[in-house]
Order: sequence, then structure tokens, then C-alpha cells
Amino acid sequence: MGSTQPNMPLHIQRSRLLLTPFFPPKPKLYTTKPHPSNPLSSLLHLCKHPLHLQQIHARFILHGLDQNPSLSSTLIDAYANLGHLGTSQQVFRSFSDPNTPLYTSFLRGLYRSGEYEKTLLVFQEMVSKSIHPEDCVYPFVLSSCSQLLDDVMGKMVCGYLLKLGFDCNDFVGSDLAYYSNDDNAQGFRILNRMRLGRFDPDSVDLICMLRSSIDLNSLKAGRCAHSLVLVSSLWKDIAVSTALLTMYSKLGGIKDARLVFDKMPDRDCFVWNLMISGYSRNGLQMEALQLLMGMVRSGVRADLCTAIPAISSIGELKSLRWGQQMHAHVIRNGSDYQVSVHNSLIGMYCDCNSSETARRLFDLVTNKTVVSWSAMIKGYVNHDCFHDALALLKKMKLEGFRVDSVTVINILPACVNIGALEQVKNLHGYSIKCALDSFVSLNTALLISYAKCGCIEMARKLFDDEEVDNKDIITWNSMISAYSKHGDWFHCRELYSQMKQSKVKPDHVTFLGLLTSCVNSGFVEEGRECFKEMTETYFCQPNQEHYASMVDLLGRSGHMKEASELINTMPFKPDSRVWGPLLSACKMHNEPKLAELAAEKLIAIEPKNAGNYILLSNIYAAAGRWDGVAKMRVFLRDRGLKKVPGCSWLEINGKVHEFRVADRSHLNSNDIYTTLENLELEINYRERSSQRNQIVLLKEFSECKFV
Repeated sequence: MGSTQPNMPLHIQRSRLLLTPFFPPKPKLYTTKPHPSNPLSSLLHLCKHPLHLQQIHARFILHGLDQNPSLSSTLIDAYANLGHLGTSQQVFRSFSDPNTPLYTSFLRGLYRSGEYEKTLLVFQEMVSKSIHPEDCVYPFVLSSCSQLLDDVMGKMVCGYLLKLGFDCNDFVGSDLAYYSNDDNAQGFRILNRMRLGRFDPDSVDLICMLRSSIDLNSLKAGRCAHSLVLVSSLWKDIAVSTALLTMYSKLGGIKDARLVFDKMPDRDCFVWNLMISGYSRNGLQMEALQLLMGMVRSGVRADLCTAIPAISSIGELKSLRWGQQMHAHVIRNGSDYQVSVHNSLIGMYCDCNSSETARRLFDLVTNKTVVSWSAMIKGYVNHDCFHDALALLKKMKLEGFRVDSVTVINILPACVNIGALEQVKNLHGYSIKCALDSFVSLNTALLISYAKCGCIEMARKLFDDEEVDNKDIITWNSMISAYSKHGDWFHCRELYSQMKQSKVKPDHVTFLGLLTSCVNSGFVEEGRECFKEMTETYFCQPNQEHYASMVDLLGRSGHMKEASELINTMPFKPDSRVWGPLLSACKMHNEPKLAELAAEKLIAIEPKNAGNYILLSNIYAAAGRWDGVAKMRVFLRDRGLKKVPGCSWLEINGKVHEFRVADRSHLNSNDIYTTLENLELEINYRERSSQRNQIVLLKEFSECKFV
């Protein structure tokens, strides 16, 4: 390590020693140079909906402002932040000779959207035009090299930076050490040169560094910045402490966030809200509510930003009593005038299994937004009130609200669960008409809906129409799962191979789809290979569903001993999803002893599930053990258990009809049963006619004389 300069202040010497190979890139470089104060730029930043942004963009074109580099740079950022990267690219490409700020905005959008390959291509294009990028561009480029594991490109960029003399820049230099792994020899050499330089951060530097740690999603970088805060004696600065708290809460370092929070001398409402939101975001709902009570006891008045994460935490805990108390607290504090609070309360009541209360509150809201309707529709769908959800969607349209992509995604499961294929097609047509099909999440939801409704060809068309670069892990998994449910192993295997070639790493859902396909197709050896590849190649720990699929696959094919041994080697306790397939396999292959074990486990887990008793009773009957059959019937009678009857849906002319076993509740039930009886008579008549014809043919054949 380099020696320190004798006249250098102590805190600067300490900060230099902290510049280890995991020192984070300078966050300040992740923000572009501020645009001049322009009301139009501010207006763009206020847009939260793509339609509003497009309207402002149209005004720019109308007034000839579309070639203003400053406004267009902000416009590129705005489109990218709303997920419309394609439109952002169109704005960028509308310039025949883009300048540095335009390139910077576009590169930032590409990087934050995960388009790492495109980030490198645009950077190469920029350099080929002899346009020198701003300092803030290099962290995006180097991080993209790291994400793609492209050491060759990373070293080329490093060489380019060294040639330009950027190794003297502390934070770009630290990027060179950080972009790949810590043992990068070139990174160490650059880092050693940095250690010999002067580094005296102020509060603005540190705040920018902490913000950049969030952009990089690097808790390690944030902790290093925290170390610099301590040695620079800037931890007492309220702005720096607040930035530290934000960084830890957003990056999952919630314990560190609480330590920072507890040491802050002045905690206003904003600081309390940050900590409460951090707990809520990291799944610590009880801690969030306890902190809210501490906030109230300390005399700090809660506001709108306090209520929303607290309501979300209550919804996760599904505590109706706390939800009612929070609702009263919101009214008492005067926060109930905000429709966003009403929307959160609607979602909370639905999560707490009180959809009736949610609907009453929904009806009382006078200034409803699209989010209000979407929250209520989602609540109905989650409670299997599919017809209510569809009726509410119809009412939403009648009242003049424009259905957005989130609402379409929320209502699609209702259409699928009642078999309303025409409704799915209508929503698909609506999404195309309103240009909602640019959202990958909506296309994936439509793909899943078509597949579940049996239209696998339409699902595949949606999949193929999506550009390869836009296909994320969810899209691949959805198509593989669609084929797996249809028992099409060959298409599943084909997609799996294409997925690996596209450098998308398979996950637990991918392998569950592959195993399900093997079960439905009866391919035992292929299933074993998938299970082995999952654990040994991709190091994915199987969960209950993966083991259940393997047990089902082995059990159906008669490998009962192997299925039983697999259950015994599970690293966690098997649940009903594992024992259920084993019990079904025992019935199929007449294994009463193993069936008793599986049934015993199932009954202990699900004592009120009549299906388990009935299945074991059938196994006893097949084995001739009538004492066991009688015992199971006594169990069912004494415990008052009944098997839930099956239910089917049939869609005719856009209307869904529901039927159950021996159901006569339908308005046309008499006609339906008459038609069934006629069909039965027709079948019996044709069978008898066929039998008579066979007898006549046999008689004629027997009378034939062969020469």
C-alpha cells in the first residue's frame, strides 16, 4: 500500500485506507448535469402515466421543441422511468447527431432497464463517433460488463479510460476496480494509484455515493460509503444520516438502518416514515406497526406517507382489528381526504378477508381513480368472486374510466377461472387498441390466460411476437408452464434449450414446469435428468412442489420404492403436496401398506379433508379389506365430513354457465337433462345396432365356403 502524505489531515488518511477493492463507484457520477430551470422539464418529471407524457410530447412536436436536446434528454429519462424504453429509443434516434447529454440519458435508461448488451453497443457507437462520454456513463458501462460477465469488453473499457487518464479520477478509478470481481489484477493496480491521491469527501459527495449504492443495488458499496461517513465525522449531518437510512432500508440492511435511526438526534416525520417504510418493504410488518406506535408516543404527527406503509403492513398481517384501528387513526389525523389512502384501505380490507367492508368504502369514495377500481377488482378476484369482478369492470367502463394495464392483469384470472375465453379475447383486443400491448407483464398475463383456456397456439403466438431481448424469466417460464400443463414435453424441452441459449438463467419455476411436463407425459428418465440438472448444475434447492412432482412421476410409473426413498431424503418435512401423489400412486398400484402410511401423514396435516379418507377407503376396497372401508366410513360420518362436489363451466355466446354434480339449479335444467337422456338412448341404440351388425357379419362369414 502507498504511504500517506505527512501534511494530510488524519480523517483524509483514514478515508484513504478505506479505499479497498470493494470501494463503490462515485454515486455523484450517476446523475447527469442538472438541466437549466425549465418549467417544461419540471412538467415531464411530474408525469406518472404514459398517456400524459405522450400528450406533452405531442405538444413539443407541435411547437417545434422536439429537437431541443435539453428537453429531449429529460423526455428520454421520463419514458424510460415509466417502462417505455422503446419510445425512449425512438426519441433518441430522432436526432441525427445526438450530443453527450442525450447519449447519457439513453444509456442510463438502458442500464436501469437491464439492457446490458444494448448499453455496451450504444457506448461503442458513442465512442466510434469520437464523442467523449460524461464521467457518469462509465459506471453504467463497467457494471454492464460485470452483469454480462464480459471480461474482454471490461478490459477494453478499462484501457480506454486509462488512455484518457481517468484513473486519476477517484471514483471512475474505483469503478475500474469494482466492475468485475475483486481479484481483477488491473483493478488492484488502478486502486493502488488511487490510494496515493487526495480524497476529502464532503456531505454532498457522501450523499451522492449513498444514492449510487442504491442504483447499483450494492449493500457492500453502501457500507463502504458509511465507513467514509464515520471517518469524515459527517454522521451528525442530518442529510447524510437520512441518506444512510434510505440506503440501508432500500438495500435490505434493515438492522443497520435501525442502528442509524436510533442514533439520529433529530427525527422528524420524514425520518420516521423512512424507517416504517423500510420495515414494511423488508417484510417486517409487526416491527413497522410497533415503530408507528412509538412515533405516536413521541408526539410526532403521522401524515399521508406514514399511513400508506402502515396500512400495507396490516394487510400483510391480515389483521382486521388492527385495520379498523388504523382506519380510525387515519380519519382522526385528517389523512382520509387523499384517494391514495382510500385505495390502500380498500386493498387492506380485501387482504383481511373483508371484501364487503372494502366495497362499502369503495362506494363512499367520490373521487375514484383507476387505482381504486383496480384495487377492488383485484380484491374480488382474490376472494374467488369472479362474477362480481367482471360486473365491476363493466361498471368501470360505463362510468367513463379508462382501463389500464394493471386492471387488465387483475381481471384476467377471473376470466380464466370461469372459462370466459371470449372475455380474454375482448381484453386482448382492447389492449391492442389502447396500445397496452407494449407492457411485457400484460402480454405475459395474456399468454398465461390463453394457455389456461386451452388456446395454446395463441399463447405461443404471443410468445413468438415478443422480441428475444424483451423476454424475461417470467415470459419463458409462462410458456414452458403452459406446454407442461398440456403434457407437451418436446416443446418444453425445445423452449428450455432456447432459454439457455438466450443467456436467461433457469430458476425454480422453470424446473417445476419441466418436471410437471414429465409427469403429464410420463417421461421418467427425463424427469430424473431435470431434477439432477436443477440441483447439480444450477444449484437450485428443490422445494415441496419439486419433490411432489418427482414423487408423482415415480409413483405413476410404478417406482414406489424410489418415491418413498426420495421422501425420506428430503431436507425438510414433507407436506400434503408430497404425500397426496404418493397416496394416489398407492391406489393405482395396489400398495395398501404404503397407502396407510401416506394417509396417516395426510390426515394429520389435513384432518378435515374428506378426500383423503375416501381415497384410502377405495384402496382398502380394491385390496378386499372391507373392515378398513367400514372404518373410513365411520370416520367420515362421525366427523361430519363431505367431499366437495366438482364444478364445471361452459361458455356459450359469451355467457358462462356453471354446473355441479346432479345440479338442477340451472334455469334450463329440464331441457338439459332431457337432451342427456335422448343422447343416452341414441348411444344405446347405436351400440345395439352395432352388435346386431357384427352378429350378422359373423354368421355370413361362418357360412362362406373357401375353395
